[in-house]
Amino acid sequence: MADADRKDTQEQAEFRAYCRDWLDSNKPGQPPVRIPLGALELSDPAALQWLQVWQKSAFDAGLVGCDYPVEAGGGGRNNCQTIANQEMQRAKTPFFPNIIGLGMAAPTVLFHAQEDTKNALLPRLFSGEDIWCQGFSEPGAGSDLANQQTFAEKRGDSWVINGHKVWTSLAHFANWMILLCRTDKTDKYNGLSYFVVPIQTAIGKGVTVRPLIKLTGETGFNEVIFEDLVVEDKYRLDAVGAGWKVAMTTLSHERGAGQLVTPSAGGMTQENTKGANTSSPSALIELAKTSYRNGKTAADDPLLRDEIIKIMIRQEAFRQNQRRALVPALIDHPMRIPLQNKLIGTEFNQDLAEIAYDIQGAASSLYLNDDNALGGGEWQLAYMNSFGVTIAAGANEVQRNILGERVLGMPKSK
Repeated sequence: MADADRKDTQEQAEFRAYCRDWLDSNKPGQPPVRIPLGALELSDPAALQWLQVWQKSAFDAGLVGCDYPVEAGGGGRNNCQTIANQEMQRAKTPFFPNIIGLGMAAPTVLFHAQEDTKNALLPRLFSGEDIWCQGFSEPGAGSDLANQQTFAEKRGDSWVINGHKVWTSLAHFANWMILLCRTDKTDKYNGLSYFVVPIQTAIGKGVTVRPLIKLTGETGFNEVIFEDLVVEDKYRLDAVGAGWKVAMTTLSHERGAGQLVTPSAGGMTQENTKGANTSSPSALIELAKTSYRNGKTAADDPLLRDEIIKIMIRQEAFRQNQRRALVPALIDHPMRIPLQNKLIGTEFNQDLAEIAYDIQGAASSLYLNDDNALGGGEWQLAYMNSFGVTIAAGANEVQRNILGERVLGMPKSK
């Protein structure tokens, strides 16, 4: 019996068995198009549609939004989303495309929206029928999030929004955006308010979405321009001026320290992504066995073998740390492990892909669509994309400050 099974309550054990049975009978199969490494890299509408069908089927089966209230489209269960996630990881199912909606928008809407608003928005968010994006970063408001300049002016029962957001992942597909705005120019923190706004239906009517070409050649990022966009007051979350507090709810869940577990799925296999598996040290071993230099494979190089072993040790340490989190007596601070996951996970993936560069040698200069590229060039793509996730949700340097100040109790840096 697995360790996770021994920790299950009766409800969780029954739900785990149900998830396992359903997943065994409902694999999504081979996608008709290339699926990218993660949801934030989605640019092909056909790939998005295929993943939306998968998310909708998982939602209909009760594997998404498990712990949310029934009236808001959830399953009404108790601590069962982790069970669903574990079983999806075991089954190596595709990721869900609505990553920002599930991980950031859903908990924020649940805790801060009016009842009729949350009940109207959350079911389509969970099902993946509505894609969400995040409107936080601006040209002058990145690490200094409170320096928001996008302004919402109250006019009657509505708000008129003008401003400029940037680095907005999935805005090119998004139906809705979680949006942090300034509503008072005299108070930096208490002058912020938080909205959910429809953007897909407002394109050309107050919203302009412009793609930003990344280092990878893909267009997962965008800038979004608001010009007199009218939004009903019911789409304001919490009180006027409470935007900073609401934003902290969003960021705490984005950084893994929120009250609700994000619905997610484990990495896809090489067979059903039409590309290389770039998510584990075992894939590095296979790459090393097929990369030749000076008449020998990279696997024959003792220095590279040593690097692979080191990354394997880090992976196992991460796994054991997750097990430790299940034992309350072993937790020195309740937020330490959740907060460190973003930091450790993103740097692990970056270092994993960097080792793949060393393994390939000169072949690492080849990229996607090159017939001679090892693994279809997916390792090179993974490495370049890895820098975005070490910056997102607050750069890892910011995350280290959060851990130092909130977990270790160190004084704030000046």
